[in-house]
Amino acid sequence: MHRSLLSVMQPYLMPHSVCWASAPGLIWTMVVTNLITFLSYLTICGTLLFLVRRTRKVIVRDWAYFVVGFALFILACGSTHLLEVITTWNPIFWVDAWTNIVTAILSAYVATMLIGRVKNISFGINDYAERLTNTESEKLRMQERLLAAQKLEDWSRMSAAVSHEIKGPLQAIQNLQYLIGTSEDVSPQIAELARLSGEEAERALAISVATLSYFRQGTQLELTDLSSEADSVRILLAPLIRKKGIDFRIEHRGDCSVKASPGEPRQVLLNLIRNACEAITGRDTRVTVEILGAEAGVEVVVTDQGSGIDPEILPTLFNFGSTTKGMGGNGMGLWTVKHILNKHQGDVKIQSTRNEGTRVQLWWPRTPFTFPGQNVPQ
Repeated sequence: MHRSLLSVMQPYLMPHSVCWASAPGLIWTMVVTNLITFLSYLTICGTLLFLVRRTRKVIVRDWAYFVVGFALFILACGSTHLLEVITTWNPIFWVDAWTNIVTAILSAYVATMLIGRVKNISFGINDYAERLTNTESEKLRMQERLLAAQKLEDWSRMSAAVSHEIKGPLQAIQNLQYLIGTSEDVSPQIAELARLSGEEAERALAISVATLSYFRQGTQLELTDLSSEADSVRILLAPLIRKKGIDFRIEHRGDCSVKASPGEPRQVLLNLIRNACEAITGRDTRVTVEILGAEAGVEVVVTDQGSGIDPEILPTLFNFGSTTKGMGGNGMGLWTVKHILNKHQGDVKIQSTRNEGTRVQLWWPRTPFTFPGQNVPQ
């Protein structure tokens, strides 16, 4: 029976036997390529086992078993190629068969483990990609902050130089306004205007002096009435208010006085109220300044019915160099407001709706933080 089956199958085995018998070059091609494949699989297996050993303190045990099983599967695959070489001259086909059985078992184990980990692997890849994206975003944010810091440093040097140079002209204006106001043949109205302009020149001089040491805290705090400061800002902006036909209102209740560095409350209110007036596009549109004195501090709310602010610009308004005025702005007004209020432990918030208006709310504590060497009036 065995011989009859062999005689039947022999014609189908003839091509294979002819190749092995008549093509020694093919034999050595198979031997060399199978040896290279085996050595490659052996190297991969060793590398994976070394990796598990080096990461055993951080890798999860379940994942370590998976990697070890995968390494053994790679080794089993390589062993089948090694036996291809051995059985070329030594017909130990049962060893070859058992090697294939072990390889099949390990293949099933690895496939099952891999299917069970597809979700975790996909999550890990996506998480890594997201972290990589966040890393790039954080890098861009750091570059933006470095650029802003460089711009701030350049502006500080420039402003110090400019402030130093304008002190002389401001003092000359003060002197001239004093001479005009005290002249005998000047009308009371002109004398009053000269007095007011002299006071404004004095405030501008105080701001100039403060700018020379902008990042150093002042040595003297003074009691300032924010409602009076708002009235003086209205006088300064009167030409703009009349030109645009703005319905400008100031409402105040309670004690509106705070302790602050000279000139800084005026600087804050001037920036906020001027922005509100400049945002107005139609006549008979209202700008309201509400000042409410509370026990802990003073709240100021500046509301306008202007053009509003784009939502994408709103989060960056207090950044140095950020502006809504295009080429007409320098991006330092709101940054200065934020800096001054932070220095006095205050706060400022902005709410705005496009084409409906803007509401700016600031809080100025009645008892400021005392800096070293700073005198606070009682």
